[in-house]
Amino acid sequence: MKATIIATFFGVFLTCTYTAKEATKKTKKAKLYVPQIDCDVKAGKIINPEFIAKCPPGCQDVKYRVYGTDIYASFSSVCNAAIHSGIIDNTGGKILVQKVAGHSGYRGSFSNGVRSLSLPRWRESFLVSEGKPRKGVTYPSTLEYSSSKTTAVKSEPKKTEQDLKGMKIADTFNTSGKASDQGDTVHKEYQTTPVPTPATQMATTTPTPTTTMTDPSTTVPQLTTTPAAARTTAAPAKTRPGLHRVRDMGSSSVHPAYASVVAAAATMEIDSWKPGLSLFDTGFSSKEELNPKPLESTSQGNQNCKVDLSFLMDGSWSIGKRRFQLQKRFLGNVAQALGIGSDGPLMGIVQYGDDPSTEFNLKTYANSKDLRNAIEKIQQKGGLSNVGKALSFVNKNFFLDANGNRGGAPNVVVVIVDGWPTDRVEEASRLARESGINIFFVTVEGAAQSEKQNVIEPNFVDKAVCRTSGFYSINVPSWFSLHKVVQPLVKRVCDTDRLACSKTCLNAADIGFVIDGSSSVGTGNFRTVLQFVANISKEFEISDTDTRIGAVQYTYEQRLEFSFDKYSTKQDVLNAIKRISYWSGGTSTGAAISYASEQLFSKSKPNKRKIMILITDGRSYDDVSLPAMAAHQNGVIAYSIGVAWAAPDELEAIASDPAKEHSFFVDEFDNLYRYVNQLIQNICTEFNSQPRN
Repeated sequence: MKATIIATFFGVFLTCTYTAKEATKKTKKAKLYVPQIDCDVKAGKIINPEFIAKCPPGCQDVKYRVYGTDIYASFSSVCNAAIHSGIIDNTGGKILVQKVAGHSGYRGSFSNGVRSLSLPRWRESFLVSEGKPRKGVTYPSTLEYSSSKTTAVKSEPKKTEQDLKGMKIADTFNTSGKASDQGDTVHKEYQTTPVPTPATQMATTTPTPTTTMTDPSTTVPQLTTTPAAARTTAAPAKTRPGLHRVRDMGSSSVHPAYASVVAAAATMEIDSWKPGLSLFDTGFSSKEELNPKPLESTSQGNQNCKVDLSFLMDGSWSIGKRRFQLQKRFLGNVAQALGIGSDGPLMGIVQYGDDPSTEFNLKTYANSKDLRNAIEKIQQKGGLSNVGKALSFVNKNFFLDANGNRGGAPNVVVVIVDGWPTDRVEEASRLARESGINIFFVTVEGAAQSEKQNVIEPNFVDKAVCRTSGFYSINVPSWFSLHKVVQPLVKRVCDTDRLACSKTCLNAADIGFVIDGSSSVGTGNFRTVLQFVANISKEFEISDTDTRIGAVQYTYEQRLEFSFDKYSTKQDVLNAIKRISYWSGGTSTGAAISYASEQLFSKSKPNKRKIMILITDGRSYDDVSLPAMAAHQNGVIAYSIGVAWAAPDELEAIASDPAKEHSFFVDEFDNLYRYVNQLIQNICTEFNSQPRN
């Protein structure tokens, strides 16, 4: 009897234990699905404040740029930053990313085969660590992207109906990139709520590949359908010969065909900028312009467009009263589309004519409605179109803490110009860019062929903006078409990943190479030196407004191979380096330094950092100390690279202080390549610490 009772009890115990185990298995958490990201994905494009992701193989590449060390700027490649930090290698792997606040400076370094760059400041940072979940944090299985560029999220295992509850989809595309069968219309979700904390972040899941896109801009408000006045020519008595046009001072009659012309505008792609495509080559979509969506925003503003903006509005007499009103309407529509707010974009306006004056600064208005009302009350100043003077004014007076400048937000100036400026803009623009200001130009009704003789500075836009690719400039053929560029302009100024055009170590210098062409070098080694020079040069942004390259070859004598203003594109510079012919002769390094100071660096532009890189393979026949000291005193930052029989004491004398960071030595020419990254990194590291001439 006892045996029967014991056996029965033991059987019940085993049954309960098995049942408990099965219940535990069923209630056990499902394994976390880790989304995969591409090598070019930047942290700033991912909304999630903390996430685990898987990097693919092959991300260790210079085209995936990284800014910072340990703490990285958010427009760095996530995966290449992970390689730089040593969390993964080039084979890829899982990583944990945590967003943190922006920093006032990021230090570049060379680590684990990746060269990261220095950066003065950025609005957001991130940390990378081993891809293990932190206790108490829920990680998303699908990442949410915020980008003007469509970013496909990798597909994942099929989800249950319970998993799909609460799912939020902004845009759904099939794998071919076409719109889903729900219709041709792509629905856009505008992110206006604060990003949730890691503890509350919900996993967004979907059974098909999805794309989530947050558009920083919105569609402009309903425009009036009253036909605008046709352009009329002012009386000759009001014309300023040789300076600028004068247009109508008041309203004029309406051309009967104008309304039909506007209505017949062709369709234009305004969601993305394409290199080489003029905004008016393809027209605009009348549906999108005439049936806009209401602005979706919060009182804090559009958080996906945190920029500090200054608009320079043209108040000159040449614009006329009617067109001045069109300009104000345009600025009001831009303010509405931006979504002004304390956590989003802030906007101030400077009006220029003979002299510039601030209408209101960044902290005057904290929402779009009040800003639009203030714009409507602006009165025209009159005068000439002194854009250069206005840019200098903004550079010195506008982006100050007292005026509401936030420091962590990019500084952006948008210049609106009727026709052309009546003063020079190149110098003022460059100084502003080198102070960290991104400059956009919106030019309206450019000079006709018969008027071009009156333009003071031809190609003034290309000289004023950071890139001549077309991203930083918009040309509008008529004031009556100005409202059509609201959306393209808003998208560009809100694309903060591309607002890195303020001067950095890669586009703020005049770099002069001083190359030893003596007999001891030899033809083969000389070609190796030229390859070294080319490898350094191609890392910099080269144009007549960015970094410029010059070269001197020397033996007993000196020869200017090409000056700073000779070539304005990277390809032209690289071709010029390749064409340098080997000279052969003695070694007078001191005389070469003096020659470079006179022929190259004395002609360097103001506020350009002057950098000399001297390569030699032997001891000089003359003194190098005094010429090098004179160059240093004139603001030249000198790097010396010695090969084989170069004298260490001379290399140190040539180099700027501290010599150990400006002087390098290799035992043979074939090892020069090892110092390309180190040299560039040292140039970038000291960018913010060295005074600019």
